[in-house]
Amino acid sequence: MFSHVMVGTNDIARSRKFYDALFGAMGGKPAVEDGQGRLVYVHNGSVFLVTKPIDGNAATHANGGTIGFSVSGAKQADAWHQAGVANGGMAIEDPPGVREGSAGVFYLAYLRDPDGNKLCALHRVTSA
Repeated sequence: MFSHVMVGTNDIARSRKFYDALFGAMGGKPAVEDGQGRLVYVHNGSVFLVTKPIDGNAATHANGGTIGFSVSGAKQADAWHQAGVANGGMAIEDPPGVREGSAGVFYLAYLRDPDGNKLCALHRVTSA
């Protein structure tokens, strides 16, 4: 359904440190910087990019928006969360753990990146 996800940043170097750690915790590779200075991450067939806004204005985060990353299990979600907090992210919502709802049982971990974007590591434990 999605071709890619891109978030804005006000500090490429800070974002590289943060996202290189997150993707490393998921078994991904560090960013490749394209000709326009954007960070490009390719992992498990998905593309995630980080850029300074093209319009020259400050990057802001979407209130109510969440970007979810699929992880292999609780151990990887915990490593993702720890890597994010250790590299400039902020733990938010409940601590990483199991959540049950009408869509099934999930192991979830939530962070805000250094620019305030809301991120989630998700492992589907069972489905409804």
